[in-house]
Amino acid sequence: MPAHDTDEQFLRRALDLARQGIGLASPSPYVGAVIVDSHGTIVGTGAYTYDGVKHAEVRALEHAGDKARGGTLYINLEPHSHQGRTPPCTDALIAAGIRRVIASMPDPNPKVSGRGFEKLRAAGVHVEVGQLEAEARRLNEAFARYIRHGVPLVTLKSAMTLDGKIAPAPAAGLKRVAGTPAGGWITGEAARANVQQQRHQSDAVLVGVGTVLADDPLLTDRSGNPRRRPLLRVILDSRLRLPLESRLVESAAKDVLVFCSAGEEKKKRELEARGIRVEQLSPDAEGHPDIHAILRRLGQLEITSVMIEGGAAVNGAALFSGVVDKVFLYYAPTILGTGSVPFASGASLYRLVDAPHVRNLQLHRFGEDFAVEGYLRDPYEE
Repeated sequence: MPAHDTDEQFLRRALDLARQGIGLASPSPYVGAVIVDSHGTIVGTGAYTYDGVKHAEVRALEHAGDKARGGTLYINLEPHSHQGRTPPCTDALIAAGIRRVIASMPDPNPKVSGRGFEKLRAAGVHVEVGQLEAEARRLNEAFARYIRHGVPLVTLKSAMTLDGKIAPAPAAGLKRVAGTPAGGWITGEAARANVQQQRHQSDAVLVGVGTVLADDPLLTDRSGNPRRRPLLRVILDSRLRLPLESRLVESAAKDVLVFCSAGEEKKKRELEARGIRVEQLSPDAEGHPDIHAILRRLGQLEITSVMIEGGAAVNGAALFSGVVDKVFLYYAPTILGTGSVPFASGASLYRLVDAPHVRNLQLHRFGEDFAVEGYLRDPYEE
């Protein structure tokens, strides 16, 4: 097997190990490491989790022991060379006698990017960078956005019909079932199961109070996968209309955060008594909590990624304010027609030639449904 193919094989193993940190590593990046001896045999592996403290490369070194000497480290992210929660991993690699380091990408933190590679090269370690970089960048895009700008990566998720409708027209006497969107589910079970995986990969989910009033959702991570921190459920509720009897309030365990711009002090105390965190922010021009301020606040709380699952008004506000980094839009082979609820509402700020363009599109199939994933902004941009 050519050396390049062998390197790619081991790097893919490192990426698989890094993915084991999803739900467990935030607000740190996902990192996996593989150590291979001079005979091409894997002698050590490691994956990073925040509570595990030790970095992936150190775990791999401990696994390999003396067999690491003269070997090659395969890793999806540049080894760090600075003192943080742990000592520099570069020092441990040099001391262990690692001969080569094959990494997919530099550290996205501009304050330290490239320094780990420089330190390794200065010690005589052969370093190669760039294989499987696109996959590695995608894996840690939320960390990149957070570490560069202090705000979470914002993904706008929605499920809609082929004609861009997210719900039927409001109808008198429509039967409401708690936890089910008014009018019923648009997409099938496979697509809805994928939503749970998307939630698992997120630190927070955000909706407007209108969604709570209409659907009474739980907004929890029901993927069945472990996570270090509970999914933060963020509600935009200008006047504190969140019902005390809603499933969100009844299930709150300090994992529900309400942003308001007004509201009675009594209602605030009632919510807080039930474990809801309430924060008041200055209103925007529409009288709603300013979404830019909300994202800055979430960044302060070490939230690296947030998925917006709002209704038409929240979707429109997020898009037109320019805070959305990427979209994940599910489509069902259904047409609802005139009068149904659109994907986004509000006064458009764009002419066609100026409208945001979704790039790097990927298509996903879920039975009869499909999804479009793409980016409005590069999470790695300065």
